[in-house]
Amino acid sequence: MSFIQIFLLGMLIVCALAVSLTKNLLTSLIVYMAYSLIMAIIWMMLESPDLAITEAAVGAGITSVLFFVTLKKIHAIKGDREHE
Repeated sequence: MSFIQIFLLGMLIVCALAVSLTKNLLTSLIVYMAYSLIMAIIWMMLESPDLAITEAAVGAGITSVLFFVTLKKIHAIKGDREHE
């Protein structure tokens, strides 16, 4: 295993722990997106481009957008109007 692969696997563990231990939902969502992007890079290194594209599109893309919309709907993310 190369140093880059070990580093990325370590970052996956750090991201998984950070998502579990973070109290702020928005921060947790951003770390989840980073986890998905790291996983997509690992899939590319394992020579599975179809899985990498799917992970990037679904994991970091669509799912994250749905989570952002959900957090906005339940008012977990404060909008610009509340700062006035």
